[in-house]
Amino acid sequence: MSQYVLRRLLIAIPSLLGISVVLFVVLALAPGDPFAELATNPNVPPEVQAALRAKFGLDDPIYLRYLHWLNAMLHGDWGFSFVSRMNVDTLILQRLPATLYVIGSAQILALLIAIPVGVYAATKPYSLFDQIANTLAFIGFSLPTFFTGLLFILIFSVTLDWLPFVYSTDIKATGIRWVLEMIRQAIMPVAVLGLFQAASMTRFVRSAMLDVIRLDYVTTARAKGLGQAKVIVKHVMRNAMIPVVTLIALQMPAVFGGAIVTEQIFRIPGIGSLLISSILSNDTPVVMAVTFVFACLVVLFNLIADVLYGWLDPRISLR
Repeated sequence: MSQYVLRRLLIAIPSLLGISVVLFVVLALAPGDPFAELATNPNVPPEVQAALRAKFGLDDPIYLRYLHWLNAMLHGDWGFSFVSRMNVDTLILQRLPATLYVIGSAQILALLIAIPVGVYAATKPYSLFDQIANTLAFIGFSLPTFFTGLLFILIFSVTLDWLPFVYSTDIKATGIRWVLEMIRQAIMPVAVLGLFQAASMTRFVRSAMLDVIRLDYVTTARAKGLGQAKVIVKHVMRNAMIPVVTLIALQMPAVFGGAIVTEQIFRIPGIGSLLISSILSNDTPVVMAVTFVFACLVVLFNLIADVLYGWLDPRISLR
């Protein structure tokens, strides 16, 4: 297992290098100048502007700038934010907890809904429950998160005044009240992301279960006198979860992308809102760091999915 993981990590290095080259070149060729504001500021002398551009290598050729960036990344230096006037890694670490809290809670909610609903719908195909679950799933992944987010705000914040629609990290309460306020303000963004993910996962779990539940070895297990619950949990679910693990692993980076929209709607000070504000202000070091982190997530979750395959199905050899 350890050799397989190490080999996959070594294979991932050229992929990440190629992704970083593409990202860096695209951002370098994009219109706009991160120091454009300084050029129009009469209080900043031209020699100071020139010194700053030389310090950050903005006038160097693209290949030299990329090599400097790569060398700095290998030494743990993610760059300096031109807008926030602070190190990029510090800026990201400040925003990361809010994003992980919302996304992690949304994924847990999605799994808690999708797996039991999908499994039960597969055991009762074409029943009333199955038809209702399919209809709600179609509606769920047909509605974009920005629509459901605004709809939730309109209903639960504006009309009913139950939940706050602006996420705040500066809650004055302490103790259990602080915990309750954190949960209360996260309910809507977590529900928006979680229900959207649960809708597609439910359909996928149901389909995977139906593919496995008709196989001969499941019929044999029933013929041996095993109970329905034991057959489903031990013989069907474990094999059916293999394609579901693939879906979840590949969706995780997309969840971060969907969180960008959700964070904008609910004003969550997370990675997504940081990326949007950095793009609008031409803060290229921050944009480069965040997008490269997303690329690393794709590689990481693919590796996790491959390792889980061997645990779910011992017939799969990790070589």
